[in-house]
Amino acid sequence: MPINGKRAYELLDRIGFIRTSGSDQEKEASQILMDEIQSLGIEAMREPFEVEDAIVHRAILKVCEPYEKSYEVTAWKCCPNAKLEGELYYAQDALTPVDLANMKGKIVLVNNYLRLPTYKKMLESGAIAFITYQGSLLDKREDSDLDTRKLRANFRKYGNLPGVNMLVEDAFELVVKKAHKVYLEIEQENVTLTSHNVYATIPGTEDPKTIITLGAHYDSVPFSTGVYDNGAGSVIIMEILREFVAHPPRRTVKFCWFGSEEVGLEGSKAYIAKHPEEVAKTRLMINVDVAGAPLGKDVAMITGPESLVSYIEYLACAENFSLHARQDIYSSDSTPFANAGVPAVSFCRFGTQGAAFIHCRHDVIKYLSADSLEATAAFVNTFASEIVNTAVFPVERTMPDNMVKKVHEYLDIKDEK
Repeated sequence: MPINGKRAYELLDRIGFIRTSGSDQEKEASQILMDEIQSLGIEAMREPFEVEDAIVHRAILKVCEPYEKSYEVTAWKCCPNAKLEGELYYAQDALTPVDLANMKGKIVLVNNYLRLPTYKKMLESGAIAFITYQGSLLDKREDSDLDTRKLRANFRKYGNLPGVNMLVEDAFELVVKKAHKVYLEIEQENVTLTSHNVYATIPGTEDPKTIITLGAHYDSVPFSTGVYDNGAGSVIIMEILREFVAHPPRRTVKFCWFGSEEVGLEGSKAYIAKHPEEVAKTRLMINVDVAGAPLGKDVAMITGPESLVSYIEYLACAENFSLHARQDIYSSDSTPFANAGVPAVSFCRFGTQGAAFIHCRHDVIKYLSADSLEATAAFVNTFASEIVNTAVFPVERTMPDNMVKKVHEYLDIKDEK
């Protein structure tokens, strides 16, 4: 029952629909994955967890001076309701002394996506609201989707600012036409949704108490069928599950399909919180996130001992598989495991610019291939099989200080030292 790219591609096509966090479509995709697992004679488990969300009733941005115009915007979910008028300030860098000195009492336009360091500085500097933007000036408006973003809990713990998101061409016009005074209005209500993780376990034949976890998230962002990000990872670990069903492993292998990764790694965080005993027995987490692009390159990011980088690079050479490995964190479900002390590897196939697309309507299956899925899946399977079945487990369950620092910075965890 070897790795089969065509079979993976067919399953990918079946889950290739928009499946956002906590939606009926996300649950539908989880059922498809469960049915596939159970068709192999393996028990599938679906575990619910709660995620925060909001229903937006109104989001308005109007320029009042020196011209009058309303712009299409979306509210940042979970930010406060607001009706306010104020001076617009474009923070080009947002962290320079000049920008910080000019934010007080202003509605601040920031470049692209809002990062936590920028948000904290805006709060400290007395900004009253913020505006973000997305897209490219080369985009056609009729082909542009305006994303609804969420102000996550790790932002709101420092303070809660109202914010809206707009298209880049509109932000461009605000700056070029020197918009000075704007009116911003947001009306929304916070709600709680239910998302799901899907699990399957293959017990070890000799050392069942030691667990190696394989994971991938199966949710998508709005407007996206999410086949590249990350239906591809989901079908790859399904292929590897088939291999371990056919060839029972020496150690226990836990397969996890995580929901709600796109809204803050919520599925893997929920797993870590709900299964502390399993996490304590887990020696390695293998994550697959983005794959299947014919034009691109394979990468392994190791959040763990440097020796694992050398191990993977050696294996890639032995398998004649082109791959670059490095010690780093990755913005995916591997990071909560690393934070729990579990060494983690994220395998990704990054498409070259213009040949693969994430977080947009262009993430569609026609830009992926069965052969590319199979190549990445085959190498990840080789690595997983080698390491699960070693006579002596080669990866120490430790987290180097440099990786602890990066994980804590990413998750905004304060060190106690």
